[in-house]
Amino acid sequence: MTQEEFEHIAPALRELMLSVGHSFFGNDDDAEDVAQEGLMALLRFIDRMDSGIRHDALAIRVAKHCCMDIMRKRKSSLFVSNNMNEKTAPPDRDVGASPHEVLEAKELHEAVNKAIQHLKPSERRLFEMRQIEGLELDDIAKQTNIAKPSVKSIVSAARKKVFEEIKTLRT
Repeated sequence: MTQEEFEHIAPALRELMLSVGHSFFGNDDDAEDVAQEGLMALLRFIDRMDSGIRHDALAIRVAKHCCMDIMRKRKSSLFVSNNMNEKTAPPDRDVGASPHEVLEAKELHEAVNKAIQHLKPSERRLFEMRQIEGLELDDIAKQTNIAKPSVKSIVSAARKKVFEEIKTLRT
């Protein structure tokens, strides 16, 4: 796909990504971040994208991953302790955060914790290793003696379950 072709379809893909971001986070600012990061991610792989086919599904998938990446970046407010039954509270204040942002962070923290608790223990363990602790798939595979493709599949399925659970909790 050429740069010109991408620029032609980008507005429609941006709208899809905004929709995913808004349904995930419930606010325009985070949705805008999802759309921006998602379009940048797609732009990095423009040479691998085929011309003439719809890229809606790819845009939605990339947007979901961006949502999870944004949550991971906020892990200081979303951290779940290594003891899966003990949850840590999000920080009460973030430098420069408005009271509204602090409240949103607390609500998102609670939604993520609830969603994670609905995972099977094996899924929860791998999900936390990848999403919360930020370990690479190779490291998780070594630590757990589970094949890397299996780890990837389990984490992906857990991520999808958490995403769907948060969507239902926040509506």
